[in-house]
Amino acid sequence: MDDPRATRLVETVLRCYPARWRQRHGDEAAELAALLINDGTPAGSVAWSYLAGAARERLTLRPGPRLTAVACALLVAVCSLGVSAGLLASAAPARAASTSQTRGHAHCRPGPPELVPGVTPAISRPQVVIWQAGHGRSC
Repeated sequence: MDDPRATRLVETVLRCYPARWRQRHGDEAAELAALLINDGTPAGSVAWSYLAGAARERLTLRPGPRLTAVACALLVAVCSLGVSAGLLASAAPARAASTSQTRGHAHCRPGPPELVPGVTPAISRPQVVIWQAGHGRSC
């Protein structure tokens, strides 16, 4: 960069980045800024872009060992609850389909025989028995 003001501006903005970022990318960023400014990009535009990047880099959370451990513990807890809920949900239909009789007033209602007018059935079919909970109503 030929303009000392542009050089100072970019160097100042690059100091806003965290030290670990400057150690890794600082030289490349300064070189890129110089190339952009020499190609006609305004120094203020380059500085503004770098300033926004510095703010984003500072505000981005970096997970440390403690945060990682907490996240893993939460993941295990959520998975355990999900498996437990899945097992409970799959057990409910099995209980509902059990063959035990319901307590209380259960009524037996035979199904209607299928008869065709004028034809006598040669083989008798077993009657269908439907169990219903009473609720005070008759069949």
